Amino acid sequence: MDDRLLASVAAAVGTPVYVYDAAMIRERYATLTNALWRFPHRVHYAVKANSNLAVLAVVRAVGAGADIVSGGELHRALAAGFDPSGIAFSGVGKTDQELMLALRHGVGCINLESEGEADRLLSLAAGNDARARVGIRVNPDITAETHPYTQTGEKGMKFGVPVDRVIPLALRLVASGVVALVSIGVHIGSQIVDADPFREAAERLAGFVAALGAAGVPKLGSVSVGGGLGIAYMEGDRALDPDALARAIEPLHRATGLPIAVEPGRYLVGPAGVLLTRVLYRKLAGGRTIAVVDAGMNDLLRPSLYGATHPIRVVGPSASAPAEVMDVVGPLCESGDFLGHERRLGGARPGALLEVGGAGAYGFAMSSQYNSRPRAAEVLVDGARCGIVREREQVDDLMRGEHLEPQWMDTP
Repeated sequence: MDDRLLASVAAAVGTPVYVYDAAMIRERYATLTNALWRFPHRVHYAVKANSNLAVLAVVRAVGAGADIVSGGELHRALAAGFDPSGIAFSGVGKTDQELMLALRHGVGCINLESEGEADRLLSLAAGNDARARVGIRVNPDITAETHPYTQTGEKGMKFGVPVDRVIPLALRLVASGVVALVSIGVHIGSQIVDADPFREAAERLAGFVAALGAAGVPKLGSVSVGGGLGIAYMEGDRALDPDALARAIEPLHRATGLPIAVEPGRYLVGPAGVLLTRVLYRKLAGGRTIAVVDAGMNDLLRPSLYGATHPIRVVGPSASAPAEVMDVVGPLCESGDFLGHERRLGGARPGALLEVGGAGAYGFAMSSQYNSRPRAAEVLVDGARCGIVREREQVDDLMRGEHLEPQWMDTP
């Protein structure tokens, strides 16, 4: 995005502020769908990556469905105009209230991730007029080369139904008469930059579909390879090539004849967002130069949580000043509160505006009010226009719902 535009946004709205580029989201969606043209497919946007209503509206308008993992995300998807039939509801810990919400709204597919969850849904669906459409999310025992915290397809993890329980569960669902089994799928992890794990997942899914058919399960409506499409954060980083992904999963369609669902989140919105922050102070400590900025791990958790690296640059003419190596840290009372270590920046003096790139996914969505700091504002840019899509929180917002005096309850 243009430096003058970013500087104007920061001047008008203040910092920290997230800024998203609608045109880039559309462009990345088109790139992905153009790669998948060779077989019938469905794109469900992973709402967890960025759930701002305006961002959801952009994604919905280009034709995507929604992949959700909570009742709150279901409310958001519906508020943004997604058709319930185009919503897939995943997640390992759905409550009865969330399952009932999905049943009442008739979501397109409730992905079951355990036999216990299937028991709860069957019980709830038995008293519901509508016949629930369900899928089975399989744990395929595939290890993707990514951060351990974002691996989701390896044996023994909390995600998905173990492979030896898939057929028995499918037969029980079909025999129940209160649900329709319409899908089977996997989700092997996040920020995956190599197509080979997707190829392996597709091969295993093809085997599951064949086994389901042999067991007498009626033909499914689709099969899902999940999300986790990786992007390049820093210069020189690898990113998942959409064409390589398409080649890796195309045999799944040939083997099953089914449309293939993909669930990108980060891929669509990650590169389309930046976090703007201002330098508050500079200091020397232990031979290191430190720039203290007004955004911290409460705003962007990924560097502290995953050791993730985001590009950082100075916005505006001062960036041409001689570069210095420095750590960019936040204002919170945590040694782990940093945005980047040993970055070469020119002109990062107090008052300078910094851009943290690749912040459109898992940025604001993972932010908090730690140290009683209000959450950042969000702005959407669309061509020559820009507008606030989330107001900056105020201090009073931090205490909303709290009580100075306890609201005593009657207990036994």
